Amino acid sequence: LVFISIFSFLQVIRLYFSYLCITNKMATSASASLSKAVKQQYMELPQGDKVQAMYIWIDGTGEGLRCKTRTLDSEPKSIEDLPEWNFDGSSTYQSEGSNSDMYLIPSAMFRDPFRKDPNKLVLCEVLKYNRKPTETNLRLTCKKVMDMVADQHPWFGMEQEYTILGTDGHPFGWPSNGFPGPQGPYYCGVGADKAYGRDVVEAHYKACLYAGVQICGTNAEVMPAQWEFQVGPCEGIDMGDHLWVARFILHRVCEDFGVVASFDPKPIPGNWNGAGCHTNFSTKEMREDGGLKAIEDSIEKLGKRHSYHIRAYDPKGGLDNARRLTGRHETSNINEFSAGVANRGASIRIPRNVGQEKKGYFEDRRPSANCDPYSVTEALIRTCLLNEEGDEPADY
Repeated sequence: LVFISIFSFLQVIRLYFSYLCITNKMATSASASLSKAVKQQYMELPQGDKVQAMYIWIDGTGEGLRCKTRTLDSEPKSIEDLPEWNFDGSSTYQSEGSNSDMYLIPSAMFRDPFRKDPNKLVLCEVLKYNRKPTETNLRLTCKKVMDMVADQHPWFGMEQEYTILGTDGHPFGWPSNGFPGPQGPYYCGVGADKAYGRDVVEAHYKACLYAGVQICGTNAEVMPAQWEFQVGPCEGIDMGDHLWVARFILHRVCEDFGVVASFDPKPIPGNWNGAGCHTNFSTKEMREDGGLKAIEDSIEKLGKRHSYHIRAYDPKGGLDNARRLTGRHETSNINEFSAGVANRGASIRIPRNVGQEKKGYFEDRRPSANCDPYSVTEALIRTCLLNEEGDEPADY
């Protein structure tokens, strides 16, 4: 009787967990099951002279993106044609419910690849009720710093790695009860057994080109279901604007495919590569003949300010990156600064052709995949061009 009771109890538990799995699957996959063909007949309807403007902003986590749409009477030709708007900050981790109105300040405009012309994507800064920037509005200070060095024409290129997940949080294409074969054949791989999710990548690439995002390439990464796209070269504040919009477009493309894009710096623990956002940087002086001297000078400055940059390179002040920057899997150690030519295990890599030609750019390999590009590019300018020292940024 005891055996039967235990057996019955285990059966009940098994059925309960089966029920949870079924209901969870239903809950997480419902949006993916909606017919895109049915939607398309409505998307093709004429909209008259009206224009849909989707306002996009960074929420209180410093990582999440939010959006909502308003109708405009005519197509905006510049940022100045776009009205300010507001939203409920208590629902985005940005204010208390008793004083929740936040201001959306249009800052950059792109074509909308989902609704198509004349509709727009509008990247916004967020201000509090008193018109001061929210804690995660890092664009404001970045823009100020970029304006200070505009005559040096700083160029950036950022290599955004990400992982495609199912709605259950499991890497897309991985076996449901196990792991794929070890890393090796997946980087820039071809074939259904090596490249998981290429449809998402191709759709995202075309959508970015349509929008006007300065996307310049893409490739499959070392871990299966992990990919990378590159944005740049962008000058000054444009780097942050274009990367954030590229991320938004990726999330929307994934939404249509019923999958999720993760920017977690170490989505799978163990012997798997993490995800970074390697940042390439140069100035006019670095790009000219003899520019290697300016590159080496900047690297020396960066070495003296390593802890400041680690804090600026992920939204949790280095805690996220600590899981990734272990000194293994093509990363440097988070506690040590290093630099070298063609060394992917260093903090700063000088490309081999730059070492040979004595001019060009350098690559900072420390930023995490979920970094804020405004924070990363601002930190590079402060240290390399404004000659700041110490662990805190100067107040201008």
